[in-house]
Amino acid sequence: MTRIAIFDYGAGNLHSLAKAVAAPGFDVAIVTDPLEASDRDRYDALILPGVGAFSAAADKLAPGCALMRAAIDDGLPLLGICLGMQLLLDSSAEGAGQGLGVIPGVVRRLRASRVPQIGWNTFEDVGDAVPDTSLDVAYYANSFVCEPSDDQCVVAWSSYDGDRFPAVVRAGPTGNVTGVQFHPEKSSSNGVRYLRGLLAEMTRISAEARK
Repeated sequence: MTRIAIFDYGAGNLHSLAKAVAAPGFDVAIVTDPLEASDRDRYDALILPGVGAFSAAADKLAPGCALMRAAIDDGLPLLGICLGMQLLLDSSAEGAGQGLGVIPGVVRRLRASRVPQIGWNTFEDVGDAVPDTSLDVAYYANSFVCEPSDDQCVVAWSSYDGDRFPAVVRAGPTGNVTGVQFHPEKSSSNGVRYLRGLLAEMTRISAEARK
């Protein structure tokens, strides 16, 4: 049984995400304590969900930030969704607070005439690190996007109103950290399949690295 923690920033209903993750072989818990969420003896993977604002989420994350970063460096599989992806970087133009710094860079506002971006969008330049390429369109709801210092971590891109931004990033010592700017749990059956496949792949890689 793969035990997955969804860290709750206290900013939204996470039950749709938990329902999307839940499948045979996955045991899902919504956790409010960042120290507990980073405990590798209790959980095999961690999800930072795409709900809330950067500053408020960073504040909730702060008491466990050092432990979470150490667990990631030790190979903890982590999936960041939308805001959760943005928390992988150093800081955000959306507001104060520090991210995990797993990926050097900043979060910037979309350079578009209309924000937020809400709706379906496609991918560009999809790399080999995206496990299920049948997901060719996904649901977005964002005003901010990631701007890594080095594009080497980007494995897929999207564009909105002429602004090109990372759709999927991969980082960590064993590729154990993935960030997606879209919401796979809201991207129909293909999105849910992608989500579950991604978590299965990440936990498999982590387990092999710990042997």
